[in-house]
Amino acid sequence: MVGGVLDGSTVVGFRQLLWNRRMLLCLALGFSSGLPLYVTMTLLQAWLHREGVSLRDIGLFNLTGLPYTWKFIWAPLLDRYPLPFLGRRRGWGLVTQLALVASIAGLGWLDPKGSPASVAVLAVLVAFFSATQDIVLNAYQREILPDRELGLGTAMHVNAYRLAALVPGSLALVLADHLPWSLVYATVAAFMLVGILASLRRRPPRWKRRSSGPSASSSLGRIGWRRCSCCCSCCCTSSAIRWRQRW
Repeated sequence: MVGGVLDGSTVVGFRQLLWNRRMLLCLALGFSSGLPLYVTMTLLQAWLHREGVSLRDIGLFNLTGLPYTWKFIWAPLLDRYPLPFLGRRRGWGLVTQLALVASIAGLGWLDPKGSPASVAVLAVLVAFFSATQDIVLNAYQREILPDRELGLGTAMHVNAYRLAALVPGSLALVLADHLPWSLVYATVAAFMLVGILASLRRRPPRWKRRSSGPSASSSLGRIGWRRCSCCCSCCCTSSAIRWRQRW
């Protein structure tokens, strides 16, 4: 910047910072993170109202969002027990995303008026898998972003999951006027492919460990605790934000 005017090198540097691989991952994973939230917060309630479910029962369905609040309980388990494929974050991320595809698509095959308990159970599962996905994605985002990119990466993530509201909150409701609900929910579930492809393509973060000296083992222990605390702090912050949005 010269005399308050952006020069060419500054513009190029900002463009590279904005559209590098890490920022694109934040966009894709933020979209995948926000989609299930708005399925339970918007599409589910519109579906219940269309099918003639009482307002009292629709209000009780808001309790299906409790896993977002309590996810800090099982967050350390995801950090302690990695799956035997794709690494610590990608493995759990892919499993939860595939589970979300199946559970979201499965909602469309249920009868909310005839068997509301089945819908409630599956909605809780959607919220549980979504909350678990948030744990993994938030921890992974904190691991791959250097400190100078953390603010921009978080902004990308938040705006992408807000953009995801257009799928269950707008597109799905338009499709519901022309298609059966089973196809509507299957279409919404298909948008989870954005996160699945990002999970398959992203690389696991490389941890810097001390390999020599008498304090090597204690250093590894501290790295593990930092990783666990990162996972828990990210999921607690995300829980507070999402609970505020729901209410």
